[in-house]
Amino acid sequence: MSDVQSPLLTVVRGEPTAEELAALTVVVASLSQRRPRRRPTPVGAWAERADVLRRPLLTGPGGWRASGRPA
Repeated sequence: MSDVQSPLLTVVRGEPTAEELAALTVVVASLSQRRPRRRPTPVGAWAERADVLRRPLLTGPGGWRASGRPA
């Protein structure tokens, strides 16, 4: 039973130096090691903590409007 593996990279055109091949191999290997990005979990409007830290209530004319939840 033969244990033949295909090459990681194949040069199609040109003649890269050993240093260029090494740099390309490192880049390709590092990209394959990356984990996919996770999207942040969306927070519903009612679970948002910004409402707990609201401004103090205003008194006087129009104060009742300022006390409501901003749109």
